[in-house]
Amino acid sequence: MPDNDGAKVVLITGAARRIGAATAHRLHEAGMNIVVHYLGSRSQAGALKAALNEQRPGSAQLVQADLVQTDGLTNLVEQAVSCWGRLDALVNNASSFYPTPVGQVNEGQWDELLGTNLKAPFFLAQAAAPYLAQHHGGIVNIADIHGQKPLQGYAVYSVAKAGLIMLTRSLARELAPNVRVNAVAPGAILWPEHDLDEASRQSILKRIPLGTTGSPDDIADAVRYLICDAAYVTGQVLSVDGGRSLCM
Repeated sequence: MPDNDGAKVVLITGAARRIGAATAHRLHEAGMNIVVHYLGSRSQAGALKAALNEQRPGSAQLVQADLVQTDGLTNLVEQAVSCWGRLDALVNNASSFYPTPVGQVNEGQWDELLGTNLKAPFFLAQAAAPYLAQHHGGIVNIADIHGQKPLQGYAVYSVAKAGLIMLTRSLARELAPNVRVNAVAPGAILWPEHDLDEASRQSILKRIPLGTTGSPDDIADAVRYLICDAAYVTGQVLSVDGGRSLCM
């Protein structure tokens, strides 16, 4: 086990790229040691670990796991704890996202979308809670504005994120006073990795009062606030959406 330099430790799921990687960088800048979880993005996870360790030697470690395999989630948390002997924060960032038009949904899609977006965050939180409580730590779940107002064509994803918002509120009550639990609900931050035509993008932008998409750093800043600076905040969902939820 690497020497424990007294820094706080955070486990970030799906941390190899996009919002997860931005969050890792931001919390690392705040002085935290980072446990980078990944599933298949090994090269990107390794590059992130190397970059963080170049800035501060011995401050980042990797863990690999399939979050849909629930029986391995306790072991994932224990691996994270073993890196520096403590765990102060959990960021449930990993997510599956793809359309599921009603009438075409199969059980495998339901299990995957509910598994990554809701089931895994619950069982990771349950496993992490005793360690987090030792240091009055916190959990931040990455939800979605469509967990409150559904996205057409994405019924199962919207249901999963709605469940994650209720999970946030429920765990905030269950784990108080020793563990705070909050969520960040992004709006249009990064365009989906599957095709989205220009007309669709412009239609979305017209419904954003600030007139532009956000960036992964906007979400990372919100996560940092909830973990590092929000000692009297729990059970809250912070929308980071340029005002889009006002116009949905």
